[in-house]
Amino acid sequence: MNQKKGQWGSNFGFLMAAIGSAVGLGNIWGFSYKMGKAGGFAFLLIYLIIVVFVGYVIMVSELALGRSAGKGVVHAYRAIGKRYTWIGMMGALSPFLILAFYSVLGGYCLRYAAGNIGDLLGLPFGTGGAGAMGAEAASAASNDFFFRFVADQPSAIGYHLLFIGLTILIVVGGVSKGIESFSKVAMPALFIMLCITIVRSVTLPGAAEGLRFMFQPDFRAFQGTGWISVLAIAGGQAFFSLSLGMGIMVTYGSYLSKNENLERSALIIPIADTVVAIMAGLAVMPAVFALGMEPDSGPMLLFVTLQAVFSSMGTIGPLFGFLFYTLVFIAAITSSISILEAVVSPWMDWTEEKYGTERVSRKKATLIVGGGALLLGCIVAADGLGTTGIFQPLGFCWLDFFDLLSEGFMMPLGSMMTAVLLGWLIGPERVINEVEIGSEFRTKRFYIFCLRFVTPFVMLLVLIGQIDQFFHLGIF
Repeated sequence: MNQKKGQWGSNFGFLMAAIGSAVGLGNIWGFSYKMGKAGGFAFLLIYLIIVVFVGYVIMVSELALGRSAGKGVVHAYRAIGKRYTWIGMMGALSPFLILAFYSVLGGYCLRYAAGNIGDLLGLPFGTGGAGAMGAEAASAASNDFFFRFVADQPSAIGYHLLFIGLTILIVVGGVSKGIESFSKVAMPALFIMLCITIVRSVTLPGAAEGLRFMFQPDFRAFQGTGWISVLAIAGGQAFFSLSLGMGIMVTYGSYLSKNENLERSALIIPIADTVVAIMAGLAVMPAVFALGMEPDSGPMLLFVTLQAVFSSMGTIGPLFGFLFYTLVFIAAITSSISILEAVVSPWMDWTEEKYGTERVSRKKATLIVGGGALLLGCIVAADGLGTTGIFQPLGFCWLDFFDLLSEGFMMPLGSMMTAVLLGWLIGPERVINEVEIGSEFRTKRFYIFCLRFVTPFVMLLVLIGQIDQFFHLGIF
Protein backbone atom coordinates (compact mmCIF):
# COMPACT_ATOMS: atom_id res chain seq x y z
CA MET A 1 0.00 0.00 0.00
CA ASN A 2 1.39 3.36 -1.00
CA GLN A 3 0.79 5.43 2.11
CA LYS A 4 2.08 8.55 0.37
CA LYS A 5 -0.97 8.57 -1.85
CA GLY A 6 -3.25 8.05 1.14
CA GLN A 7 -5.63 5.63 2.80
CA TRP A 8 -9.19 5.81 4.09
CA GLY A 9 -9.49 6.79 7.74
CA SER A 10 -12.60 4.66 8.31
CA ASN A 11 -14.95 2.31 6.51
CA PHE A 12 -17.76 4.86 6.93
CA GLY A 13 -15.62 7.51 5.28
CA PHE A 14 -14.82 5.20 2.38
CA LEU A 15 -18.48 4.30 1.91
CA MET A 16 -19.55 7.96 1.99
CA ALA A 17 -16.88 8.82 -0.59
CA ALA A 18 -17.76 5.83 -2.80
CA ILE A 19 -21.49 6.50 -2.52
CA GLY A 20 -20.78 10.18 -3.13
CA SER A 21 -18.95 9.23 -6.31
CA ALA A 22 -21.91 7.13 -7.43
CA VAL A 23 -24.51 9.71 -6.39
CA GLY A 24 -24.04 12.59 -8.79
CA LEU A 25 -25.58 14.20 -11.83
CA GLY A 26 -26.10 10.66 -13.10
CA ASN A 27 -28.75 10.22 -10.41
CA ILE A 28 -30.32 13.64 -10.08
CA TRP A 29 -30.23 14.49 -13.78
CA GLY A 30 -29.50 11.43 -15.89
CA PHE A 31 -31.73 8.89 -14.12
CA SER A 32 -34.81 11.11 -14.34
CA TYR A 33 -34.59 12.18 -17.96
CA LYS A 34 -33.50 8.74 -19.19
CA MET A 35 -36.41 7.20 -17.30
CA GLY A 36 -38.67 9.67 -19.09
CA LYS A 37 -37.07 8.80 -22.42
CA ALA A 38 -37.21 5.00 -21.94
CA GLY A 39 -40.75 4.45 -20.71
CA GLY A 40 -40.74 4.99 -16.95
CA PHE A 41 -41.34 1.65 -15.24
CA ALA A 42 -39.78 -0.32 -18.12
CA PHE A 43 -36.53 1.60 -17.66
CA LEU A 44 -36.63 1.18 -13.88
CA LEU A 45 -37.07 -2.59 -14.18
CA ILE A 46 -34.15 -3.07 -16.59
CA TYR A 47 -32.01 -0.67 -14.55
CA LEU A 48 -32.51 -2.73 -11.38
CA ILE A 49 -31.73 -5.98 -13.20
CA ILE A 50 -28.49 -4.54 -14.59
CA VAL A 51 -27.42 -3.22 -11.17
CA VAL A 52 -27.91 -6.69 -9.63
CA PHE A 53 -26.47 -8.92 -12.36
CA VAL A 54 -23.84 -6.64 -13.88
CA GLY A 55 -23.18 -3.60 -11.68
CA TYR A 56 -22.48 -5.62 -8.53
CA VAL A 57 -20.13 -7.96 -10.43
CA ILE A 58 -18.01 -5.15 -11.89
CA MET A 59 -18.07 -3.31 -8.54
CA VAL A 60 -16.57 -6.31 -6.71
CA SER A 61 -14.04 -6.81 -9.49
CA GLU A 62 -12.81 -3.21 -9.57
CA LEU A 63 -12.54 -2.85 -5.78
CA ALA A 64 -10.62 -6.13 -5.60
CA LEU A 65 -8.27 -5.24 -8.46
CA GLY A 66 -7.51 -1.87 -6.86
CA ARG A 67 -6.83 -3.26 -3.38
CA SER A 68 -4.79 -6.16 -4.75
CA ALA A 69 -2.45 -3.85 -6.67
CA GLY A 70 -2.51 -0.93 -4.25
CA LYS A 71 -2.31 1.26 -7.35
CA GLY A 72 -4.51 3.30 -9.67
CA VAL A 73 -6.36 1.85 -12.61
CA VAL A 74 -3.48 1.75 -15.13
CA HIS A 75 -1.04 -0.09 -12.87
CA ALA A 76 -3.80 -2.33 -11.50
CA TYR A 77 -4.37 -3.80 -14.96
CA ARG A 78 -0.65 -3.81 -15.72
CA ALA A 79 -0.16 -5.92 -12.58
CA ILE A 80 -2.29 -8.61 -14.27
CA GLY A 81 -0.19 -8.47 -17.43
CA LYS A 82 1.43 -5.72 -19.50
CA ARG A 83 -0.75 -6.58 -22.48
CA TYR A 84 -3.82 -5.54 -20.48
CA THR A 85 -2.48 -2.05 -19.68
CA TRP A 86 -4.66 -0.56 -22.43
CA ILE A 87 -7.81 -1.42 -20.46
CA GLY A 88 -6.45 0.57 -17.53
CA MET A 89 -5.47 3.45 -19.79
CA MET A 90 -9.07 3.66 -21.04
CA GLY A 91 -10.11 3.66 -17.39
CA ALA A 92 -7.91 6.72 -16.78
CA LEU A 93 -8.71 8.61 -19.99
CA SER A 94 -12.46 8.17 -19.61
CA PRO A 95 -12.80 10.11 -16.32
CA PHE A 96 -10.48 12.82 -17.66
CA LEU A 97 -12.84 13.44 -20.58
CA ILE A 98 -15.88 13.17 -18.32
CA LEU A 99 -14.48 15.79 -15.94
CA ALA A 100 -14.11 18.21 -18.85
CA PHE A 101 -17.89 18.37 -19.36
CA TYR A 102 -19.01 17.34 -15.87
CA SER A 103 -17.42 20.45 -14.38
CA VAL A 104 -19.31 22.59 -16.90
CA LEU A 105 -22.62 21.04 -15.83
CA GLY A 106 -21.58 21.51 -12.21
CA GLY A 107 -21.02 25.18 -13.00
CA TYR A 108 -24.54 25.34 -14.43
CA CYS A 109 -25.84 24.04 -11.09
CA LEU A 110 -23.99 26.81 -9.27
CA ARG A 111 -25.49 29.41 -11.61
CA TYR A 112 -28.99 28.09 -11.03
CA ALA A 113 -28.55 28.01 -7.25
CA ALA A 114 -27.34 31.63 -7.42
CA GLY A 115 -30.18 32.56 -9.79
CA ASN A 116 -32.83 31.26 -7.43
CA ILE A 117 -31.25 33.18 -4.55
CA GLY A 118 -31.44 36.24 -6.80
CA ASP A 119 -35.14 35.56 -7.40
CA LEU A 120 -35.75 35.05 -3.68
CA LEU A 121 -34.06 38.33 -2.70
CA GLY A 122 -35.11 40.32 -5.73
CA LEU A 123 -31.54 40.78 -6.96
CA PRO A 124 -30.57 41.40 -10.61
CA PHE A 125 -28.79 38.07 -11.14
CA GLY A 126 -31.99 36.01 -10.77
CA THR A 127 -33.50 33.71 -13.36
CA GLY A 128 -36.22 36.18 -14.30
CA GLY A 129 -38.91 33.64 -13.43
CA ALA A 130 -39.78 34.72 -9.90
CA GLY A 131 -43.40 35.04 -8.83
CA ALA A 132 -46.51 33.05 -9.57
CA MET A 133 -47.00 32.37 -13.27
CA GLY A 134 -48.69 29.78 -15.43
CA ALA A 135 -46.85 26.72 -16.70
CA GLU A 136 -46.53 28.14 -20.22
CA ALA A 137 -45.09 31.46 -19.07
CA ALA A 138 -42.77 29.72 -16.59
CA SER A 139 -41.52 27.40 -19.32
CA ALA A 140 -40.83 30.32 -21.67
CA ALA A 141 -38.96 32.27 -18.96
CA SER A 142 -36.90 29.22 -17.99
CA ASN A 143 -36.03 28.41 -21.58
CA ASP A 144 -34.94 32.00 -22.23
CA PHE A 145 -32.76 32.11 -19.10
CA PHE A 146 -31.02 28.84 -19.91
CA PHE A 147 -30.08 29.63 -23.49
CA ARG A 148 -28.98 33.16 -22.60
CA PHE A 149 -26.69 31.71 -19.92
CA VAL A 150 -25.09 28.91 -21.97
CA ALA A 151 -24.47 31.33 -24.85
CA ASP A 152 -22.83 33.83 -22.46
CA GLN A 153 -19.32 32.40 -22.81
CA PRO A 154 -17.55 34.43 -20.07
CA SER A 155 -20.27 33.56 -17.54
CA ALA A 156 -20.38 29.84 -18.46
CA ILE A 157 -16.57 29.59 -18.35
CA GLY A 158 -16.47 31.48 -15.04
CA TYR A 159 -18.85 29.07 -13.29
CA HIS A 160 -16.96 26.13 -14.78
CA LEU A 161 -13.71 27.50 -13.34
CA LEU A 162 -15.32 27.97 -9.94
CA PHE A 163 -16.65 24.41 -9.87
CA ILE A 164 -13.45 22.71 -11.01
CA GLY A 165 -11.42 24.95 -8.70
CA LEU A 166 -13.39 23.65 -5.72
CA THR A 167 -12.87 20.09 -6.99
CA ILE A 168 -9.11 20.57 -7.24
CA LEU A 169 -8.97 22.15 -3.77
CA ILE A 170 -10.66 19.14 -2.16
CA VAL A 171 -8.52 16.55 -3.98
CA VAL A 172 -5.31 18.42 -3.09
CA GLY A 173 -6.33 17.87 0.56
CA GLY A 174 -5.76 14.14 0.10
CA VAL A 175 -7.78 10.98 0.60
CA SER A 176 -8.62 11.22 4.30
CA LYS A 177 -8.50 14.97 5.01
CA GLY A 178 -9.86 16.04 1.64
CA ILE A 179 -12.16 13.55 -0.09
CA GLU A 180 -13.28 11.59 2.99
CA SER A 181 -13.86 14.61 5.25
CA PHE A 182 -15.94 16.42 2.65
CA SER A 183 -17.99 13.34 1.75
CA LYS A 184 -18.88 12.54 5.37
CA VAL A 185 -20.61 15.93 5.63
CA ALA A 186 -21.89 16.32 2.07
CA MET A 187 -23.69 12.99 1.69
CA PRO A 188 -25.94 13.27 4.79
CA ALA A 189 -26.69 16.87 3.78
CA LEU A 190 -27.63 15.74 0.28
CA PHE A 191 -29.96 13.08 1.66
CA ILE A 192 -31.78 15.59 3.90
CA MET A 193 -32.20 18.13 1.09
CA LEU A 194 -33.42 15.43 -1.27
CA CYS A 195 -36.08 14.40 1.25
CA ILE A 196 -37.28 18.02 1.50
CA THR A 197 -37.55 18.26 -2.29
CA ILE A 198 -39.44 14.95 -2.50
CA VAL A 199 -42.01 16.08 0.07
CA ARG A 200 -42.75 19.19 -1.97
CA SER A 201 -42.82 17.32 -5.28
CA VAL A 202 -45.21 14.52 -4.30
CA THR A 203 -47.64 16.93 -2.60
CA LEU A 204 -48.21 19.01 -5.73
CA PRO A 205 -51.69 18.65 -7.28
CA GLY A 206 -51.49 16.06 -10.05
CA ALA A 207 -48.25 14.50 -8.77
CA ALA A 208 -49.84 11.04 -8.68
CA GLU A 209 -49.47 10.78 -12.47
CA GLY A 210 -45.70 11.00 -12.07
CA LEU A 211 -45.75 8.23 -9.46
CA ARG A 212 -47.77 6.02 -11.81
CA PHE A 213 -45.29 6.71 -14.59
CA MET A 214 -42.46 5.49 -12.38
CA PHE A 215 -44.02 2.49 -10.65
CA GLN A 216 -47.07 1.28 -12.57
CA PRO A 217 -46.08 -1.72 -14.76
CA ASP A 218 -46.07 -0.65 -18.41
CA PHE A 219 -44.08 -2.66 -20.94
CA ARG A 220 -44.98 -0.84 -24.16
CA ALA A 221 -41.37 0.36 -24.43
CA PHE A 222 -40.31 -3.29 -24.91
CA GLN A 223 -42.31 -3.75 -28.11
CA GLY A 224 -40.31 -5.03 -31.09
CA THR A 225 -36.63 -4.33 -30.54
CA GLY A 226 -37.47 -1.56 -28.08
CA TRP A 227 -36.23 -3.66 -25.17
CA ILE A 228 -32.69 -3.45 -26.54
CA SER A 229 -32.89 0.35 -26.68
CA VAL A 230 -34.14 0.41 -23.09
CA LEU A 231 -31.30 -1.96 -22.16
CA ALA A 232 -28.71 0.33 -23.76
CA ILE A 233 -30.09 3.44 -22.06
CA ALA A 234 -30.43 1.76 -18.66
CA GLY A 235 -27.03 0.07 -18.95
CA GLY A 236 -25.22 3.27 -19.83
CA GLN A 237 -26.99 5.07 -17.00
CA ALA A 238 -26.22 2.34 -14.45
CA PHE A 239 -22.49 2.31 -15.21
CA PHE A 240 -22.19 6.09 -15.32
CA SER A 241 -24.13 6.38 -12.06
CA LEU A 242 -22.20 3.63 -10.26
CA SER A 243 -18.84 5.07 -11.41
CA LEU A 244 -17.88 1.78 -13.10
CA GLY A 245 -15.60 1.37 -16.09
CA MET A 246 -13.94 4.70 -15.35
CA GLY A 247 -11.19 3.81 -12.86
CA ILE A 248 -12.87 5.30 -9.80
CA MET A 249 -13.66 2.12 -7.88
CA VAL A 250 -10.26 0.66 -8.74
CA THR A 251 -8.68 3.82 -7.32
CA TYR A 252 -10.85 3.87 -4.19
CA GLY A 253 -10.21 0.16 -3.71
CA SER A 254 -6.46 0.81 -3.76
CA TYR A 255 -6.84 2.94 -0.61
CA LEU A 256 -8.65 0.18 1.34
CA SER A 257 -6.98 -1.86 4.05
CA LYS A 258 -6.92 -5.64 3.81
CA ASN A 259 -9.34 -5.85 6.75
CA GLU A 260 -12.23 -4.30 4.86
CA ASN A 261 -15.09 -6.50 3.65
CA LEU A 262 -15.11 -5.93 -0.12
CA GLU A 263 -18.24 -7.98 -0.74
CA ARG A 264 -20.26 -5.96 1.76
CA SER A 265 -19.02 -2.66 0.34
CA ALA A 266 -19.82 -3.82 -3.20
CA LEU A 267 -23.38 -4.49 -2.04
CA ILE A 268 -23.89 -1.30 -0.03
CA ILE A 269 -22.68 1.11 -2.72
CA PRO A 270 -25.07 0.00 -5.53
CA ILE A 271 -27.99 -0.26 -3.10
CA ALA A 272 -27.39 3.26 -1.74
CA ASP A 273 -26.89 4.64 -5.24
CA THR A 274 -30.08 3.01 -6.52
CA VAL A 275 -32.10 4.28 -3.55
CA VAL A 276 -30.89 7.82 -4.22
CA ALA A 277 -31.60 7.45 -7.94
CA ILE A 278 -35.21 6.43 -7.19
CA MET A 279 -35.45 9.28 -4.68
CA ALA A 280 -34.25 11.66 -7.39
CA GLY A 281 -36.99 10.31 -9.64
CA LEU A 282 -39.49 11.00 -6.85
CA ALA A 283 -38.17 14.54 -6.57
CA VAL A 284 -38.44 15.19 -10.30
CA MET A 285 -41.16 13.13 -12.00
CA PRO A 286 -44.20 14.02 -9.83
CA ALA A 287 -43.41 17.71 -10.19
CA VAL A 288 -42.93 17.39 -13.95
CA PHE A 289 -46.29 15.67 -14.43
CA ALA A 290 -48.05 17.95 -11.95
CA LEU A 291 -47.18 20.98 -14.05
CA GLY A 292 -47.81 19.39 -17.43
CA MET A 293 -44.15 19.21 -18.48
CA GLU A 294 -42.66 16.51 -20.72
CA PRO A 295 -40.80 13.72 -18.88
CA ASP A 296 -38.69 12.89 -21.95
CA SER A 297 -37.35 16.40 -22.47
CA GLY A 298 -33.80 15.07 -22.35
CA PRO A 299 -30.87 16.86 -20.72
CA MET A 300 -32.93 20.06 -20.62
CA LEU A 301 -35.09 18.44 -17.89
CA LEU A 302 -32.74 19.57 -15.13
CA PHE A 303 -32.18 23.14 -16.24
CA VAL A 304 -35.26 24.15 -18.23
CA THR A 305 -38.18 21.95 -17.21
CA LEU A 306 -37.44 21.87 -13.49
CA GLN A 307 -36.66 25.56 -13.27
CA ALA A 308 -40.04 26.16 -14.88
CA VAL A 309 -41.54 23.99 -12.14
CA PHE A 310 -39.98 26.17 -9.45
CA SER A 311 -40.93 29.40 -11.22
CA SER A 312 -44.57 28.34 -11.31
CA MET A 313 -44.71 27.70 -7.54
CA GLY A 314 -45.06 31.35 -6.62
CA THR A 315 -43.05 33.14 -3.94
CA ILE A 316 -41.84 29.91 -2.36
CA GLY A 317 -40.56 28.58 -5.70
CA PRO A 318 -37.12 30.25 -5.57
CA LEU A 319 -36.51 28.76 -2.11
CA PHE A 320 -37.19 25.25 -3.38
CA GLY A 321 -35.19 26.03 -6.51
CA PHE A 322 -32.21 27.08 -4.41
CA LEU A 323 -32.47 23.95 -2.24
CA PHE A 324 -32.76 21.70 -5.27
CA TYR A 325 -29.85 23.12 -7.25
CA THR A 326 -27.69 23.23 -4.13
CA LEU A 327 -28.54 19.56 -3.71
CA VAL A 328 -27.52 18.86 -7.30
CA PHE A 329 -24.29 20.82 -6.79
CA ILE A 330 -23.41 18.70 -3.73
CA ALA A 331 -24.13 15.53 -5.72
CA ALA A 332 -22.00 16.83 -8.59
CA ILE A 333 -19.00 17.87 -6.48
CA THR A 334 -18.83 14.54 -4.61
CA SER A 335 -18.67 12.81 -7.99
CA SER A 336 -16.23 15.25 -9.57
CA ILE A 337 -13.67 14.79 -6.80
CA SER A 338 -13.72 11.03 -7.40
CA ILE A 339 -13.45 11.57 -11.16
CA LEU A 340 -10.38 13.78 -10.69
CA GLU A 341 -8.85 11.38 -8.16
CA ALA A 342 -9.21 8.50 -10.64
CA VAL A 343 -6.83 10.36 -12.99
CA VAL A 344 -4.52 11.81 -10.32
CA SER A 345 -3.82 8.37 -8.84
CA PRO A 346 -2.36 6.81 -12.04
CA TRP A 347 -0.37 9.99 -12.62
CA MET A 348 1.18 9.65 -9.16
CA ASP A 349 1.89 5.97 -9.81
CA TRP A 350 3.64 6.87 -13.06
CA THR A 351 5.77 9.65 -11.55
CA GLU A 352 6.78 7.40 -8.65
CA GLU A 353 7.75 4.63 -11.04
CA LYS A 354 9.72 6.99 -13.29
CA TYR A 355 11.34 9.37 -10.81
CA GLY A 356 11.07 7.76 -7.37
CA THR A 357 9.02 8.71 -4.34
CA GLU A 358 10.84 11.99 -3.75
CA ARG A 359 9.34 13.38 -6.95
CA VAL A 360 5.75 12.39 -6.11
CA SER A 361 3.51 15.28 -5.07
CA ARG A 362 -0.27 15.01 -4.76
CA LYS A 363 -0.59 18.76 -5.10
CA LYS A 364 1.48 18.89 -8.29
CA ALA A 365 -0.28 15.90 -9.83
CA THR A 366 -3.71 17.32 -8.99
CA LEU A 367 -2.88 20.73 -10.43
CA ILE A 368 -1.52 19.22 -13.67
CA VAL A 369 -4.46 16.86 -14.23
CA GLY A 370 -7.05 19.35 -12.99
CA GLY A 371 -5.50 22.07 -15.13
CA GLY A 372 -5.79 19.89 -18.22
CA ALA A 373 -9.45 19.14 -17.51
CA LEU A 374 -9.99 22.83 -16.80
CA LEU A 375 -8.73 23.79 -20.26
CA LEU A 376 -10.83 21.15 -22.02
CA GLY A 377 -13.82 22.24 -19.96
CA CYS A 378 -13.36 25.82 -21.16
CA ILE A 379 -13.93 24.54 -24.72
CA VAL A 380 -17.13 22.77 -23.60
CA ALA A 381 -18.34 25.85 -21.71
CA ALA A 382 -17.55 28.19 -24.61
CA ASP A 383 -19.37 25.82 -26.98
CA GLY A 384 -22.63 26.40 -25.07
CA LEU A 385 -24.08 23.00 -26.03
CA GLY A 386 -23.49 23.82 -29.68
CA THR A 387 -25.18 27.25 -29.59
CA THR A 388 -22.11 29.47 -30.11
CA GLY A 389 -20.84 28.22 -33.47
CA ILE A 390 -17.59 26.56 -32.31
CA PHE A 391 -16.28 23.71 -34.49
CA GLN A 392 -18.22 20.52 -33.69
CA PRO A 393 -16.25 17.22 -33.98
CA LEU A 394 -18.16 14.53 -35.90
CA GLY A 395 -21.15 16.87 -35.89
CA PHE A 396 -21.50 16.72 -32.09
CA CYS A 397 -21.34 19.59 -29.64
CA TRP A 398 -18.22 19.22 -27.48
CA LEU A 399 -20.14 17.92 -24.46
CA ASP A 400 -21.76 15.15 -26.52
CA PHE A 401 -18.43 14.35 -28.20
CA PHE A 402 -16.63 13.78 -24.89
CA ASP A 403 -19.68 11.86 -23.64
CA LEU A 404 -19.55 9.65 -26.75
CA LEU A 405 -15.89 8.79 -26.22
CA SER A 406 -16.26 8.09 -22.49
CA GLU A 407 -19.75 6.84 -21.59
CA GLY A 408 -20.62 5.76 -25.10
CA PHE A 409 -17.47 3.80 -25.92
CA MET A 410 -14.68 3.45 -23.36
CA MET A 411 -16.76 2.70 -20.25
CA PRO A 412 -18.87 -0.16 -21.67
CA LEU A 413 -15.89 -1.55 -23.64
CA GLY A 414 -13.65 -1.45 -20.57
CA SER A 415 -16.28 -3.16 -18.39
CA MET A 416 -16.90 -5.82 -21.03
CA MET A 417 -13.18 -6.51 -21.36
CA THR A 418 -12.81 -6.67 -17.57
CA ALA A 419 -15.51 -9.36 -17.45
CA VAL A 420 -13.89 -11.30 -20.31
CA LEU A 421 -10.44 -10.94 -18.76
CA LEU A 422 -11.46 -12.10 -15.29
CA GLY A 423 -14.11 -14.54 -16.39
CA TRP A 424 -12.24 -16.36 -19.17
CA LEU A 425 -8.67 -15.24 -19.89
CA ILE A 426 -7.06 -15.37 -16.44
CA GLY A 427 -9.99 -16.65 -14.38
CA PRO A 428 -11.79 -15.09 -11.39
CA GLU A 429 -9.34 -16.39 -8.76
CA ARG A 430 -7.51 -13.05 -8.49
CA VAL A 431 -10.69 -11.33 -7.37
CA ILE A 432 -11.94 -14.23 -5.25
CA ASN A 433 -8.65 -14.52 -3.35
CA GLU A 434 -8.61 -10.77 -2.67
CA VAL A 435 -12.21 -10.71 -1.42
CA GLU A 436 -11.62 -13.71 0.84
CA ILE A 437 -8.73 -11.97 2.63
CA GLY A 438 -11.15 -9.88 4.65
CA SER A 439 -14.24 -12.09 4.74
CA GLU A 440 -16.07 -15.09 3.37
CA PHE A 441 -17.21 -14.56 -0.24
CA ARG A 442 -20.85 -15.58 0.19
CA THR A 443 -21.94 -14.66 -3.33
CA LYS A 444 -18.97 -16.35 -5.03
CA ARG A 445 -21.00 -18.71 -7.23
CA PHE A 446 -23.35 -15.92 -8.29
CA TYR A 447 -20.34 -13.72 -9.04
CA ILE A 448 -18.59 -16.33 -11.21
CA PHE A 449 -21.74 -17.17 -13.19
CA CYS A 450 -22.58 -13.52 -13.93
CA LEU A 451 -18.95 -12.63 -14.66
CA ARG A 452 -18.70 -15.34 -17.31
CA PHE A 453 -22.13 -15.58 -18.88
CA VAL A 454 -24.18 -12.45 -18.11
CA THR A 455 -21.93 -9.40 -17.84
CA PRO A 456 -20.00 -9.74 -21.15
CA PHE A 457 -23.19 -10.28 -23.17
CA VAL A 458 -25.10 -7.43 -21.51
CA MET A 459 -22.16 -5.03 -21.86
CA LEU A 460 -21.81 -5.91 -25.56
CA LEU A 461 -25.47 -4.99 -26.11
CA VAL A 462 -25.00 -1.80 -24.10
CA LEU A 463 -21.92 -0.87 -26.15
CA ILE A 464 -23.72 -1.43 -29.46
CA GLY A 465 -26.81 0.36 -28.17
CA GLN A 466 -24.82 3.37 -26.98
CA ILE A 467 -23.08 3.77 -30.33
CA ASP A 468 -26.43 3.30 -32.08
CA GLN A 469 -27.99 6.09 -30.02
CA PHE A 470 -25.16 8.54 -30.57
CA PHE A 471 -24.97 8.02 -34.33
CA HIS A 472 -28.66 7.23 -34.95
CA LEU A 473 -27.71 4.15 -36.95
CA GLY A 474 -31.08 2.46 -36.52
CA ILE A 475 -29.53 -0.89 -35.54
CA PHE A 476 -32.31 -1.53 -33.04
